[in-house]
Amino acid sequence: MIDKKVRWETMFPDELEAAFAECPLLYLTYGLCEPHGPQNAVGLDALKAHTIACLAARAHGGIVAPPDYWHINELGGYAIWAHEWIGEVPRTWVTSVPPWVHFKNVLYQLRQADAIGFQGVILLTGHYGPNWEDLKTLVKLVQPYIRARLYSLPDFEANTPGFDGDGNSGGDHAGRVETSLLMALMPELVDLERVPDEMGVHPYAMGLSVSESDRRIGERMVADEVRYLGERAAELLAAYQNTELPAPLTTFGQTEALWQEVVWPELLKFCSMQNNWGAVASPPEDSRWYANWRVPELGGGPSR
Repeated sequence: MIDKKVRWETMFPDELEAAFAECPLLYLTYGLCEPHGPQNAVGLDALKAHTIACLAARAHGGIVAPPDYWHINELGGYAIWAHEWIGEVPRTWVTSVPPWVHFKNVLYQLRQADAIGFQGVILLTGHYGPNWEDLKTLVKLVQPYIRARLYSLPDFEANTPGFDGDGNSGGDHAGRVETSLLMALMPELVDLERVPDEMGVHPYAMGLSVSESDRRIGERMVADEVRYLGERAAELLAAYQNTELPAPLTTFGQTEALWQEVVWPELLKFCSMQNNWGAVASPPEDSRWYANWRVPELGGGPSR
């Protein structure tokens, strides 16, 4: 079972057809390349989401689309957070796009899923901040116009018991949770020897709980998430059989109309479109993170 091919990009057409016939469910995975402490590879977000999706598809069926590493950063609250946690580094190594690019791309991915005929789609993001809330909002907005049944989540939602089994620890950023997960999934991409002796700082956005990282607990979290995703997949496929469905979304024209008429009027309400997330109003003007911090006026969109 461990050798079962589930990655769309590595399969031959006949293998894709066989996998689709067995389980017409698609995983779309998302993440961001950004510093995750000195101890983790910068692609941690998408690496964990994509690998967990592959494990879930091998266990429960489905096909996993190529991961999308271009995600939201540099504006609004993300810029404020990055100024504090990443700082004035010479190069950010961030694969960022603004929300209106990311979410429109997601919509086009859903169009392809509907055009192929997938009955269920799980959208799994490993990148945190408010984008995962917006992903849920997007799914709610467009589900009435898409035939495939949709479910979106951040990976920590599937980690229901939490790091300690208490149900409360959820996700973090390059601390004990994410580092433990990557240790379990791709141990060659974690090097705890790179963690500085002084833990009172957070170089390259390192979570201060990193010393509590544990591969064995990471393995348990992975198992929990694979089980959770399998349950959601079964629910989506059952819903497809028991729901009055719309016509599938198949053309570029339909997708553009759905974006303009349904998503765009709500976009300025998305959490990741807000200029700040709390008490801090903005990065300082001399910060490298200031240039893209303010959400711009978007021509042709709803009035602010």
